[in-house]
Amino acid sequence: MLTDSSIEHYRGRFFNRGMVLPIIASALTLGISLHGAHDPTPRAHKLRHAVAAAAAATGLIGGGFHAYNVTKREGRLSWHDLFYGAPLGAPFALILAGTMALAAEHVRDARDRRISLFGQPAGPMLAALTAGGLAGTIAEAALLHFRGAFQDKFMYLPVTIPPIAAGLIAKAALEQTPRWPRLTRFWLRLTAALGFAGAGFHAYGVSRNMGGWRNWSQNLLAGPPIPAPPSFTALALAGLAALDLLGSSRHD
Repeated sequence: MLTDSSIEHYRGRFFNRGMVLPIIASALTLGISLHGAHDPTPRAHKLRHAVAAAAAATGLIGGGFHAYNVTKREGRLSWHDLFYGAPLGAPFALILAGTMALAAEHVRDARDRRISLFGQPAGPMLAALTAGGLAGTIAEAALLHFRGAFQDKFMYLPVTIPPIAAGLIAKAALEQTPRWPRLTRFWLRLTAALGFAGAGFHAYGVSRNMGGWRNWSQNLLAGPPIPAPPSFTALALAGLAALDLLGSSRHD
């Protein structure tokens, strides 16, 4: 999220001063997550909570700005505006990052699988968040790959593999005990691997532009976004964590 927003907003020349906010919010969220991962104190940290909540709020506000950017264009919600306007799904990655940071703060030192998250059992709630996040990421990938006319057959993978993972983790969220934990883990792990592979494909796409990596300062902005595919990896890892909270490991 930090790298992607930095590149995209730099490409937009920070036309709006508020475009620096998601970069700051992403950097702070990354910082508190690293701090929380190495903090031996079992209790929740108020500053980490505040930063994560602020990041989610920043993403929500950014979603409004992106929607305004698209709808103010001539034709409003035409395909052209959806293709080349501010990406509608991008700010929700920051919402997810902040929400996941809040979730991690609740469960990172939990010893009880029945721990609650936002007033609900943590396992089903995190599984539902993962399914929703995957659905949004799939929709954005489908839109941008449709813009690219699916010129490479591998471009179909982000709209075929992750939907199965999203369906399985959504099913697990609705069950008291997941019935297909091994199958769900397999598709989540495959989705996680797809995120890394997608970054490689996008890097290759950048290299195919005129000048290749020798002209990286231009081609990184014009080519496919390299930081985008790993969002599948992050969400798949969250789904695997949700399965652990659901107690599925007892049935593997």
